[in-house]
Amino acid sequence: MKKHFVLTRRRACWLCLCLLCVLTLSAVIMAQERGPNPRGDFWGSVREGVSGYTAVSSAGHDVLIHNGGQNWREIRNGLIAGISPWILAGVFTAIMLFFLIVGKDKLEEPRSGIRIARFSLAERILHWFTALFFIILALTGASNLFGRAVLIPVFGQAPFAAYMQWALWIHNVSGPLFLAGLLLEFIIWVKDNIPKKIDIIWFRNLGGMVGKGPRPHAEKVNGGEKAWFWVMILAGIVVGVTGVILDFPIWGQSRATMQISHAIHATVGLLFVAASFGHIYIGTIGAEGTFEGMWRGSVDASWAKQHQDLWYEHKIKEEQA
Repeated sequence: MKKHFVLTRRRACWLCLCLLCVLTLSAVIMAQERGPNPRGDFWGSVREGVSGYTAVSSAGHDVLIHNGGQNWREIRNGLIAGISPWILAGVFTAIMLFFLIVGKDKLEEPRSGIRIARFSLAERILHWFTALFFIILALTGASNLFGRAVLIPVFGQAPFAAYMQWALWIHNVSGPLFLAGLLLEFIIWVKDNIPKKIDIIWFRNLGGMVGKGPRPHAEKVNGGEKAWFWVMILAGIVVGVTGVILDFPIWGQSRATMQISHAIHATVGLLFVAASFGHIYIGTIGAEGTFEGMWRGSVDASWAKQHQDLWYEHKIKEEQA
């Protein structure tokens, strides 16, 4: 009579132990036969970004994989693209709340009908030339930064790709033109935008837009306009210079230089656009009669007396003389 094999707990343990010994011995034998991986050091160096030999003389081409690119991508798509909408929305909301609570800064006296020249035709053309390219750069730059998250779900990948091909070209061409307009504005208007003591008093009184009391004195350009002028010039130069670096990668710029320039370009550009909301608000719906100065070139005498009283008195003396 045949005896049936019974798998007891002890036998199972011995079988597992034998199997483990066989697997371990096999791994050791295979490792000895295989030997060290001759390419292990190579790929380790690749991951660490170690430079090697290449026949290409361009900067950075002696490194197969640049780890800095991933760091830049995380900063660009994470920190900058993630915070930017909140900053823009926060500034816009604050301005709208100010408008709803405080209201438009209206003329305290009826319009006199007397027009006082404020900006020449050349100054107005220069202003709108620069403003046009600023708006184009802001829209195309925002499309580049937020397009994947905002525009692709709405229009689809193919239309977005076609749009971005033109948007990037327009952005790259508009940048130098904006920078040229900005430098001309600096040359023409810097003499009127030198900070003075009366500008500190203007800021203390918030330009007379909030609360009651006499309006602070101001010359042709008040403290708020001077602040915007210097923000525009400094931010514009930073954005313009970094933009030129990105536009023309033919001067031996390293990848690190390009990545840092892009981060600065996007960050300062974002803050520049956010600051422009205040300028646009005051120049359009925020203060009655202000838009006329840059559109028609002249302002009503009541506006001049209310907002730039020292400049108004100077103009009256000029006419009387």
